[in-house]
Amino acid sequence: MPSPLSLDELDAHRRTLDTTAGPVSCLDLGTGPATLFVHGVGTSALLWRHVVAALAPERRCVAIDLPLHGHTPAAPGQDLGLAALAEVVEAFCAAADLGPLDVVAHDTGGAVTQVFAATHPERLRSLCLTNCDTHDNIPPEAFRPTVELAAAGALAEMAPALLADLGAARDAVFAMGYQDPTRLPLEVVGRFLEPVVGTTERARQFEQLLVGLGPDDLLAVEADLARLAVPTRIVWAAADDFFELSWAYWLDELIAGSTGVEEIAGAKLFFPDERADDLVAALRRHWSAVPALG
Repeated sequence: MPSPLSLDELDAHRRTLDTTAGPVSCLDLGTGPATLFVHGVGTSALLWRHVVAALAPERRCVAIDLPLHGHTPAAPGQDLGLAALAEVVEAFCAAADLGPLDVVAHDTGGAVTQVFAATHPERLRSLCLTNCDTHDNIPPEAFRPTVELAAAGALAEMAPALLADLGAARDAVFAMGYQDPTRLPLEVVGRFLEPVVGTTERARQFEQLLVGLGPDDLLAVEADLARLAVPTRIVWAAADDFFELSWAYWLDELIAGSTGVEEIAGAKLFFPDERADDLVAALRRHWSAVPALG
């Protein structure tokens, strides 16, 4: 792996596009085939910082911030359901004039991308899904306590304390998704949390987003996803406490274009950050096996 890029170096590659769904910020670096990276709830484009640093010499890496995350604002009352977020992704692709894409998605972003892929298959050249919400496993059981806190309005109340002690916030919010939570820098913890809980208004919107998580939008596109012929690789952290390995094989059986599952032994949910080299190697194998990309 190359030396990681600092946050300032990454920010030099940031731009914001005006789309029909509102402004959308992204990291855009490198040249070559366009690759779109989609994060999940509570993180941002920075989840992919090591992956894009490794791939930028050979590909154009575009990592978006979904609404309410990173540098992308959410309008008051904006619909933040899976289908609505999938249309934000589509609006971004249209505004960026992105041609056929290799899409890589994680966590809730994987659920958003399943809807996007099912409804806009013409956008995709290939797909890689990492640990993510699948079928009716949304929210996953291990995440339900967080959703219950959101439903009670307690997350917004906790927000000032989380931002005041980023070490404690890392332990409370992210530790379960890392083999070694100390590999997540506190500066990045702050960058993840400030957009979603930095003000009372944003914290209430984030609570509404979490409470609104459910399977309906995924179930609605399942038949279309089953017909998706785009070459699709499932790369899964095998020791994830949120999304069990069985869901990777469920996706493999569902998606017509699936080329199989690659297990990352011992890895946890946030392996795209913590074990980026494993994901980069899996992506290169995936892309090299697709004749149009090889």
